[in-house]
Order: sequence, then C-alpha cells, then structure tokens
Amino acid sequence: VTVNQRDIEAICLCCGGLRVHTQHPLFEGGMCAPCKDRFLEALFLYDDDGYQSYCSICASGGMLLICENPECTRCYCFECLDALLGPGTSDKVHSMHHWVCFLCLPFRGSGLLRRRRKWRDQLKAFHDLEGSRGPEQMYKTVPVWKRQPVRVLSLFGNIKQELTSLGFLETGSQAGRLRHLKDVTDVVRRDVEEWGPFDLVYGSTGCPRCALWWFLFHFHRLLQYARPPPSSPQPFFWMFVDNLLLTSEDQATATRFLETEPTTLQDIRGQVLHGAVRVWSNIPAVRSRHSALAPEEEASLLAHVTRGTELSARGPASLVKNCFLPLREYFSYFSQNSLPL
Repeated sequence: VTVNQRDIEAICLCCGGLRVHTQHPLFEGGMCAPCKDRFLEALFLYDDDGYQSYCSICASGGMLLICENPECTRCYCFECLDALLGPGTSDKVHSMHHWVCFLCLPFRGSGLLRRRRKWRDQLKAFHDLEGSRGPEQMYKTVPVWKRQPVRVLSLFGNIKQELTSLGFLETGSQAGRLRHLKDVTDVVRRDVEEWGPFDLVYGSTGCPRCALWWFLFHFHRLLQYARPPPSSPQPFFWMFVDNLLLTSEDQATATRFLETEPTTLQDIRGQVLHGAVRVWSNIPAVRSRHSALAPEEEASLLAHVTRGTELSARGPASLVKNCFLPLREYFSYFSQNSLPL
C-alpha cells in the first residue's frame, strides 16, 4: 500500500491477509472473515474500568493504549499503531502526556490509518449486515455532543444504584431520570406515555413465592407501551432478568415473546460461584459477552445456587451492572460518578 502497489481496501486491516470478506467499518481497509467475527464479538465489550476491552482496529487484547478524551472509551494496540503509522509510533504515543485517538481527532488520520467518513453509519450498517442474529438491529451510535441523559423505567427491581455507579444517573440532579415501579398491575398505556419517553426498560423476576409468569407478562406488556414507533431512530434498549426461577416452559415463553435467546451471567470470584442470572436483552454485547449454558451445566449451576437467598441478598441488578456499559455509546454519563477504583 505504501508504494501504491495495492489498495488498502484489498488487505485485511486487522491481520494483513489478502482474503478480504468485507470492509472495516471504522477505518479505510478490508477485513477477512475470521477478523470480522472477532471484531463483532469485541465491538461493545468493556472492562470494569469503563474502557473497551479490545483494540478498535484489530479487536485484539494485550497491551492497549487508551484514548484520553474523557468522552471516549476506545483503545488501540501497539502492533496496529506501529504497522499502520510507522515503527516506534506506539512508544511515542505511550510517552505522551495526553493522547487523543483517531476517531476523536479533527483530521481523518495519519500514515495508512484513515477514519471512514460517517463511521457511525458505517458501523451500524456493518453490524446489521454481518452480525445480526435476530430481529433486533444495532442503533447508530450517537456523537458525544448529541448524547442526552438516559431515561429509565425500572420494573420490580430497582437499578438506580447500579446506573449511578456507572455514571448514567447524576446524584442529586434531574439530569438523569429513573422511574421505579414495584407493582404495575393497574398501570395502563396512558401512564407510560405520560411518564416517558424512556430509553431503557428493565425488569426482573421477583421472589419465588409469587407467580413468576406475572413478572414476564407485565414486563412484556409495559415494554410494548414504552417502545418508540418503528420509524423512530431513537436508541431504545430493554433487559429482562430471571433470577434462575423460571421453569423451562416459562423460559421458552419468554424467548418467544421477547424474540431473543437468553444468556446466563455468572458471578465467579476466585473459584467460588456467588450467583447467576438469566438475561434477555437487546443491549449490544450482552450475547457476545456471555454464552448460554448447556442443560447439564445449568443443572450443575442450580445445584450450587440457593434460590431466593444469596442471589436475592445481592440482587440480580448487581450481576448485570457491567452489561450497561455499552450504553455509553448512546447516552451521556457523568465522569465524577464513574466506576470506583
């Protein structure tokens, strides 16, 4: 490419291979099929520190350089910078006091690395074409200056503490809004429309003494009331969490009504299992971050988790907290309330 013997769009920007399957959504260059799959899996994965876990160019882990724009969460690996911008670039960047990445800079790029025009549109089109596994499609990510505080409808379980700790709700301010409802039996469409619009609807199964189908039924009912019109470009997300209480028949019903397969999140610290939940959601990366358990694995898991005791003490929301991190691409957040060290 440097000596004008080959177009960069004919080379995989991630690995340098020549079997190009598609184009890289963020930067000019091609992408082979294996790198495309790895990129899709890593697209919205975040570490506990609130930054993306993998390189925004090649989706590899390892030693990463973090963009120091406070509104950006992207990272880049040493190998990509040295290969695309010249040997020694990573060391120069690493020694800089304040480095801003190629998606945040006002100019399009340097060396062989050039940002695509309208890369947010390209990223959505790439995900919808290459990565869609169901009826849910990815919303276009929102530029920082257009992001608004998230508006949340929290059903049965309250996720205020989790959203505040991640910086989505500002303490002592109405900048971020959350409405929590424990009992929704008498709530009608008019109520939801008056309270909304909402950007995120969260719900969970309650105590095992209650009829568990009740939580699923009312979550699905209010979810339909809160959804924006099909023609609306407004990013809208939802999550339903089962505290491993639903029967297999109830799980099948939830999958049919919510139109997506569940995934199981486990809280393992050291070698000890502290809890697990089953999640249905359209939030990016929930399904790539975690995998569904095989029946024998889930049976073993249930044998180690005491229903309604340890998990209810911690609350399912604490187990799904980090799944909300991809929402930083869509809604404003407040750095003073970001993740603790």
